[in-house]
Amino acid sequence: MSLPSATNAGELRSLAVRIRQGDASAETELVHEFSHRVFVMGVVRTHDREAARELVQDVLMAVIGALRKGQLQDADKLAAFVHGTARNLINNQLRSACQRPPMEPLHEDLAQACRAEQLEDAERMRLVHQAMEGFGQEDRKILLMTLVEGHKPGEIAAALGLTSEVVRTRKTRAVKKVADLIRKKMSRT
Repeated sequence: MSLPSATNAGELRSLAVRIRQGDASAETELVHEFSHRVFVMGVVRTHDREAARELVQDVLMAVIGALRKGQLQDADKLAAFVHGTARNLINNQLRSACQRPPMEPLHEDLAQACRAEQLEDAERMRLVHQAMEGFGQEDRKILLMTLVEGHKPGEIAAALGLTSEVVRTRKTRAVKKVADLIRKKMSRT
């Protein structure tokens, strides 16, 4: 990023002051003035045009935020401030990219294993629904209130007009029936 010419230095100083005073049009001017420079710097350093585009936004937002807060001590050094902010954010991005493990494509056998797991899960769910269709309405309610809604046997007993012991027994039998059906059907496949 090259430093501005002497005639442009006064305009940049004015730009920094206007941003500090809350002038939104000055922020737009700053973006127009420095976007291309920061982008080129980003592409050269990262060798990634998409990362450079994101960096432009990050750098200019950081600069505008700092200018709004009055963190630039010398308004004559706006270009150097933008350059330094860009350098720091690009270095941070490069550092974090080095710390991430390299991405490796999934092998086909792993993808197939994932699909097989999904099919098995879907089959288990189908079997659970099938087993529950064979239960009476009260047993289905007990299972749903216990496993899905998380109610305690005492709460279910009160809601259904049963004793806690009856609720526990019916729940245990129903869960056992579902588990046995799934185990039996899944062992055949």
